[in-house]
Amino acid sequence: MPVEVFGNPNGMDKVCEIAQKNNLIIIEDSCEALGSSLNGKKAGTFGAMSAFAFYPNKQITTGEGGIILTDNDDLADMCVSLRNQGRGKGSGWLGHVRLGYNYRISDINCAIGIVQLSRIDEIKAKRRQVANWYQEILADEDRLIVPTEMKDCDVSWFVFVVRLKEQFTLEHRDNILKSMNEQGIQVGNYFPPVHLQPFMVEKFGYKPGDFPVTESVSKSTIALPFYNNLTKDKVQIVCQTLKISLDKYSA
Repeated sequence: MPVEVFGNPNGMDKVCEIAQKNNLIIIEDSCEALGSSLNGKKAGTFGAMSAFAFYPNKQITTGEGGIILTDNDDLADMCVSLRNQGRGKGSGWLGHVRLGYNYRISDINCAIGIVQLSRIDEIKAKRRQVANWYQEILADEDRLIVPTEMKDCDVSWFVFVVRLKEQFTLEHRDNILKSMNEQGIQVGNYFPPVHLQPFMVEKFGYKPGDFPVTESVSKSTIALPFYNNLTKDKVQIVCQTLKISLDKYSA
């Protein structure tokens, strides 16, 4: 179940090679990648199934809700049944063939999403411009790993997350987040490791050190303010505040 994290589909071709070699089915998490593509192949078309989410922080929104894509009729029928309280195909309103749920998105939400979808190219362009400004202003900042767009990879930017270099500790990162938030710059730690969430620890017994690469990356991430109409002046203020915080905690 690979994730096109932050809207970046880079590496999905390698995932497909591994899946084919090992006879694995891909369920593609494209929730952050609407409009992205790799070598001309759209995010959401690599797996047997894929999911997109339309929460308000995504590229487009329906208020709440999302969609599942698949070319497999049996899988599609199962999804329709599960979202509709377990009603079976052709079984009528009072025929429940399995345990299901009320996951029916409303027509009003869909109407909002259809209009939003018609603007996806405009929205992508605006978000790419904001990403480009961050890349330009932070290009000479050698204390950060700044995200880039790889060759043959069309990123539909979801968020803009930088990483601190190895000289910074988790405490440094958290102090930087606190300092910037106190100055009115909304930043966050995207993302904490899934395996260290309280439910996962209690249910499966995961502990720190089980996934060292994930934990190392998670300790260094800073999600910067990012939305369609963010101006260059505000991007410059964010970057200036970030650099001041880096000076303070790298000294």
